[in-house]
Amino acid sequence: MKILKTNQNKVDKKVIDEAVKVLADGGVILYPTDTVYGLGANIFNRKAVKRVYNIKKRSYLKPISLLVSSKDAIPLVSRASVNQLNFMDKYLPGPYTFILKKSKIVPRHLTSESANVGIRVPESEIACNLAKLFPITTTSANISSEILEQLGCEVDLVIDVGPLKSKNPSTIIDLTAEEPIFVKR
Repeated sequence: MKILKTNQNKVDKKVIDEAVKVLADGGVILYPTDTVYGLGANIFNRKAVKRVYNIKKRSYLKPISLLVSSKDAIPLVSRASVNQLNFMDKYLPGPYTFILKKSKIVPRHLTSESANVGIRVPESEIACNLAKLFPITTTSANISSEILEQLGCEVDLVIDVGPLKSKNPSTIIDLTAEEPIFVKR
């Protein structure tokens, strides 16, 4: 495991470039978002996504959300309507995960049998830059120094910006029904 330190407010481009290379090569990284640290993998790499599931000890039947670099990328990974996009515009970028109908490019190994996918566009320069070439997984790592040591052998790279301001995961808003449903705050 390699640890790269950077500042959340002044991001080192070399750190981003190295992390993106790890992701492109099928690696798993630990990275900061605007809420908590997340486990990231290229969503199109089945083995990398499987590693995320294994690190989290998560059932393969439980979908993992994805992170995209900007609001403009949401239509690529979802079948969001104009109304849904307008609704999300008020909240993004920010600490929200929106549940939407997934597009055909979203791999089944990410969402199991679900027709839906959770999508994030965080207010984090680091996280958004990591997802510029391809969407990445975004699932909380529930990081403390002890957990970082436990995960150390399982992740390939850590982007360390120190403690994050937030300790709460993103708020989940389901947009697949007629009215938005706040699932988790």
